[in-house]
Amino acid sequence: MQKVKEKSNWKGETIVEIEIERLKAFRNHPFQVRDDDDLEKLKESIKMYGILTPLLVRPIKDGTYEIISGHRRKRAAALLGYRKIPVLIQPMSYEDAVVKMVDTNLHREHISFSEKAFAYRMKNEALKQKVGRKKGQSGQQKKGKKTIEIIGEEFGDSPKQVQRYIAVTRLIPELLQKLDQGEISFNPAVEISALTKEEQRELLEAMNYAQSTPSVSQAQRIKKLSKAGELTKKHIAEDLASIQKTLSSLSTETPSPSSDLF
Repeated sequence: MQKVKEKSNWKGETIVEIEIERLKAFRNHPFQVRDDDDLEKLKESIKMYGILTPLLVRPIKDGTYEIISGHRRKRAAALLGYRKIPVLIQPMSYEDAVVKMVDTNLHREHISFSEKAFAYRMKNEALKQKVGRKKGQSGQQKKGKKTIEIIGEEFGDSPKQVQRYIAVTRLIPELLQKLDQGEISFNPAVEISALTKEEQRELLEAMNYAQSTPSVSQAQRIKKLSKAGELTKKHIAEDLASIQKTLSSLSTETPSPSSDLF
């Protein structure tokens, strides 16, 4: 077993330095690590002062550790050529690790819709697992409250809004990307998430062709037709073509594509 350098912080917790290659990303980590301006600032800070806050990790297997908090610090340190970085090791269950991972990352300044959505879903599933194991016992679950209510209280969203965020995780990746990039508004995206994967792909194709996106009312109509088993490519095309027609009349541009897109 490899020897590690140990020290303690002001709380009396033991901090050790671990080789970067032994630190693994959290399973299904919902938060992206981007090589952006924020990461560049973090690199400069680490270059000047070192890693002031150790990574939080949990032991998994074969002498490796799963990162709970600190993916960006690891990336910045790796770019700077660090071979070892300080970590705080805390053994915990996967469910406890999910809760901790979400709680320590959701307070970032820049969070995309999809990151928040998948984080909410992961924490909701983890809390349900914890409640299932502790059924009939006193635990962290607040009496009489649903998991979505607990999440909403912690992050300032209503239970309904938490459900809506979780719903958009059902979107296909291409539509999720459009949501994150602001090409689709959040409310229509929630409605669209109720469509089947095939229907979503057909909608995406129509959106790209018509260069338009559905409004909330149009997304609700599409959802209603889908639930009734009556949604067709023609319905989708007609809705998107009507948007183009409106936009064209407002901007006095050339007429929009015909509704017969397929």
